[in-house]
Amino acid sequence: MASGFRKYYDPAGERFGIPTFPWHLAPNGYATRRQLRTLGLRPGGQEVAAQLLRPRRRGEPLTAYLYRIDLALPVRPMTPARWAALAKANAAQQICPSCATDAGYRIPISLGMCVTCAYPEEQRAA
Repeated sequence: MASGFRKYYDPAGERFGIPTFPWHLAPNGYATRRQLRTLGLRPGGQEVAAQLLRPRRRGEPLTAYLYRIDLALPVRPMTPARWAALAKANAAQQICPSCATDAGYRIPISLGMCVTCAYPEEQRAA
């Protein structure tokens, strides 16, 4: 048995407080948040059921929290009100704060304004 396997194998949760498994060796019936989402599920308020640990060269090991699939709930569907709120939020991110025009794309956070306002000298040359 590899030393990394023994170090992070604690199915009873005696050492780490919750059942712990080495990376890629989780038993069936557990999934991460992303895996639940691909199955069309969400944790639904349940506590973390187990964890995966992966060693790193320096520092603390990487941790992935696992949830029980049988206790997961279906993802809530998008309602018309949610779609409207999402559309409104995306539209607000297309308005340039400098020139107050609709850029037609989401304004980059790194620039904080549309490309035309951020680089006016390049726009004049073109």
